[in-house]
Amino acid sequence: MKEYLLVTSVGLLAQGFFSLRMLHQWIKTERAKKIISPSLFWVFSICGAYLLMLYGWLRNDFAIILGQFISYYVYLWNLNANGIWKKCVLPLRVVLLATPPAAAASLALSGADLAQTLFNNPDIPLPLLLFGCASQALFTLRFVYQWWYSSRHHVSVLPMGFWLISLTGSLLICLYGVLRLDIVLILGQSLGLIAYARNITIGLRSARSNAPRRRP
Repeated sequence: MKEYLLVTSVGLLAQGFFSLRMLHQWIKTERAKKIISPSLFWVFSICGAYLLMLYGWLRNDFAIILGQFISYYVYLWNLNANGIWKKCVLPLRVVLLATPPAAAASLALSGADLAQTLFNNPDIPLPLLLFGCASQALFTLRFVYQWWYSSRHHVSVLPMGFWLISLTGSLLICLYGVLRLDIVLILGQSLGLIAYARNITIGLRSARSNAPRRRP
C-alpha cells in the first residue's frame, strides 16, 4: 500500500508541475495582453516530464516513458534557448540528458513488453485505443512544431500554431476520456482547454492590434 501511494504521489506531482506551467504562462499572458513564453514554463515542463518518466519506470510502463521522449528534449532545447541550460551544473546536465534512454533501456532489459503494454489491454477495444494514441501523438506534436518554429526564428516562443494544436489535441483526449469513462483524463485536460482557448483569443487580438491599418 505504501509503495502504491508513493508511486501515485510521483505521478500526481508530475501532473502538478504540468498544471503549474500552464497557470504561470496564462497569468503572464493575461498581464502582458499578448502570448508570453516565460522561462519558468520550460523549467516546470522538464520537472513534470522527468517525474512522469520516473512514474512510468516505477510502474514498469513503456508507454508513459516513450510518450515523454520527444517533448522532453524539446523542453531541454528551450531551456538552452532561454539561457537556463548553461547555468546548470555539469552533473545535472548529464543526469537530465541520460535519464530517458536509461529508463527505457532499464525496462527493456527487465523484460517489459511494449506491445503488451500498448495493445493487449482487454478493457480497451483496439479502435478506441488507436484513437487515443492518435490523440496523444497530435498533442505531443505541438512541441515538435514549437521547436521547429522557434529554431527558425532563433528565439524560444509559443506561436499561435502551438495553441491551435494544443486545443485540438486536448479536445480529442477529452473525448477519449469520455469514451473510456476516465475522469482523470477529463480533469487533467480541463485547465489546459481553458488556457489554450484563452491564449488563442489573446493572440488573435494582439495580432489585430499590431496589424498595419489601411488608409481609407
